[in-house]
Amino acid sequence: MVETGFGAPLVETLPGRLVKLEPLAEEHRDGLWEAAQADEIWTWLAHLNKSREHFDGWFDASLASNAAEEEGVFAVRRASDGVLVGSSRYLYPRPFNRVVEIGWTWFNPSVWKTGVNVETKLLMFTRAFETLGCVRVELKTDARNERSRGAMAQLPAQFEGIMRKHQITPDVGQRDSAYFSVIDDEWPTVRAALEARLER
Repeated sequence: MVETGFGAPLVETLPGRLVKLEPLAEEHRDGLWEAAQADEIWTWLAHLNKSREHFDGWFDASLASNAAEEEGVFAVRRASDGVLVGSSRYLYPRPFNRVVEIGWTWFNPSVWKTGVNVETKLLMFTRAFETLGCVRVELKTDARNERSRGAMAQLPAQFEGIMRKHQITPDVGQRDSAYFSVIDDEWPTVRAALEARLER
């Protein structure tokens, strides 16, 4: 008999060396608004920085998704100084099938290429496979987003193809989505690769 369901709630605090992932809470609102101000973050995502009202709508919806366990939303805090630098989440959880997606990830450019994204992914993948009991973790991005696709391939996640005209992203438009995944059989290799990148 194949086991079904997750082994724990979607989110809890996940401490790392560079970052601490915290379940999204009201205390994160102002700090994430400050982190979201750089325009270059939003080339391929809905523009959270276009107004405080728009950002607060996103934030309130994210809090509600966490409370209902429809998604698992994290605020990402830099460990060295406690500054909030971005957010990521578990999307589309399917407990019966033990599958979740990692996505809606964004970071302030001050932490790009510093290992923050690598450690965030390591913490979230580790929880997904080793605590939630997932057998598959999905990732997707706008097919035109070469930077994001390169980061997913470098995990290494398996490229699974392009879903054409998959969604309309507010402020961006119609998009094809590039899909990637890591399955439980591949997780030890991916974990070792992520840990090695953090040690460089």
